[in-house]
Amino acid sequence: MDFSLFMMPLHTPSENPSLAYKRDLDLISYAEDLGFDEFWVGEHHSAAWETIPSPEMFLAAASQRTSKIKLGTSMISLPFHHPFNVAERITFLDHLTEGRTLFGIGRCSLPTDVKLYQIPYNDLQPMMEESLEIISLLLENDDPISYKGKYWSIKDMALQLKSYQRPKMPIAIACSGSEKSLEFAGSNGLKALSLAKPPGPSSIPLSNQWDVISNAADRTGKNVDRNEWELVTYVYLADTKKQAMDDIESGAHRDIHEYFSTISDNGIDQYKNSKDQHEDDVTVSSVINKRSWIIGTPDDAIKEIEKLEKEAGGIGGLMITTHEWVSESKSKYSAELFARYVMPHFRGHTADLKREWARTKKDSKDGKLAHASGKKVENPFDKNHKSNIHTKK
Repeated sequence: MDFSLFMMPLHTPSENPSLAYKRDLDLISYAEDLGFDEFWVGEHHSAAWETIPSPEMFLAAASQRTSKIKLGTSMISLPFHHPFNVAERITFLDHLTEGRTLFGIGRCSLPTDVKLYQIPYNDLQPMMEESLEIISLLLENDDPISYKGKYWSIKDMALQLKSYQRPKMPIAIACSGSEKSLEFAGSNGLKALSLAKPPGPSSIPLSNQWDVISNAADRTGKNVDRNEWELVTYVYLADTKKQAMDDIESGAHRDIHEYFSTISDNGIDQYKNSKDQHEDDVTVSSVINKRSWIIGTPDDAIKEIEKLEKEAGGIGGLMITTHEWVSESKSKYSAELFARYVMPHFRGHTADLKREWARTKKDSKDGKLAHASGKKVENPFDKNHKSNIHTKK
């Protein structure tokens, strides 16, 4: 199973943005040191909290600090850019990262960005689809491309340099959980990034989502791989569950009630468990349960991820949304706990050690250990076998 981090980012408007960017870049280097597989960065242009307008530029800087971790755009808002420019910039990034680029696309989910660009909401999806079609033609063809669409038209355009990855780099899209979003991912052969617990009332249950994706891929002759399917959620770990809950209470409450309730079309209602629930009753604890956030110890995280994996019928990875609910040191400690105890569990790296320790405890209980003093047992070995190093004749 792969493990990745997704950075919107989310910084309060009152802090020094330059220092925030440095902290964000440091986190990518730290994630690589801990063994995370991917790091994704978003694109936003307004509302003052999500402050990276160009994930390609940011990831280019990150690529000079790292050497292994894959770097993804999550997401480039295709309606805001000319398709040729997007294709050219993303292939450039793929060369700067020497093939570590993951190309994430979307239509934009931030209402203030849509307001900024003055694009009618109903145009966002078809603009994204048309842009992706043009970009795919540019990435996949050597000859100049001509295309006349509703939103963009190009004539005899070709990329002077294709992507570092051949035949092309992976393309990903965030899925809201709706049937339409899942079908779009499958019908275009895209890497799907799905919310672990989709909030919408019309969302497809997690247990059925991969069927929707794969069936759509089959209808269009595209290939999709369940091992590329990632679930997205929040994670915060500490030494005890109580400590974890105490740590995040203030910061998570701030993000829910101050930022997300302001920018969202549904306001605080999106976090309510029922229409009748009072705003003051929307607590961090109630949101954790509603959104499948993973808050607690490494053992709690293992248990919750196993539940998600079972419910989904198998996944390829987990994407953790970064936040600033706590201090930088506590945030890094949470990531360290995840890397030390959770990731190796799912990768099988600790299975041998756990098995060997269980065998050692059993041998100790049964008196089969060879103690240096020789007092516990006279000889736990086969009398006819002298050594595993050499044999006396």
